[in-house]
Amino acid sequence: QVTFWLKKIYGDMPIPWYEVNERTVDILHEVMECQKERDNDVTLLIGYMKERAAKFEEEAKYWQDILEEGLGLSEHSLSEEAAADLADLVDCAMHLEIEDTSLTNFYSAINNLTSELYETKFKNDEMEVKVKSLTKKLTGALKMEQQLKEDIKKVEESQEALKAKAEVRAKNLKFLEDKSKDLKIQISDAENELVVRGLDKSLVHEALVKSSQ
Repeated sequence: QVTFWLKKIYGDMPIPWYEVNERTVDILHEVMECQKERDNDVTLLIGYMKERAAKFEEEAKYWQDILEEGLGLSEHSLSEEAAADLADLVDCAMHLEIEDTSLTNFYSAINNLTSELYETKFKNDEMEVKVKSLTKKLTGALKMEQQLKEDIKKVEESQEALKAKAEVRAKNLKFLEDKSKDLKIQISDAENELVVRGLDKSLVHEALVKSSQ
């Protein structure tokens, strides 16, 4: 069934290659069924439109016979102004989608259009209010976003400055620690040299600190 359907669609053209398996055949079969249903719907719609067209033609012929035989009026017997008015009447009826050109139908169709116009205008006004509100909120959000970006930039710059200061302090502290260690070594070496030269050990720095404690 699927192969026959594809041949019918493509006619003399070659059918595009596809992998034949259970899944692809099932999918194509489902598409085939959908297209058949759509074709049936279109056929029914065409038939319905043909019936309506025949009905309108029959009714138009009926009224044309009445106008020509009963009143002696025909399209060709009308004046240029009357023909223009008749064309305008038909055009209005077509735009208003009315089958009967009676005054009541015209008023009813115009009232319906007027109601739709007011309803559309009301919806447009509501939409305009919503758009203004959303625009205001969006503007506020964009301003807040910009302010947050500026605040973040300031914080980052401040952190960079604090980080630079901390690095300088760390370097200074390291320098002082190294200097302190160097001085301690120099003091120890000097004390050892003084001891070698006969200095009383009780007078060296370490002994004096213990004595003080």
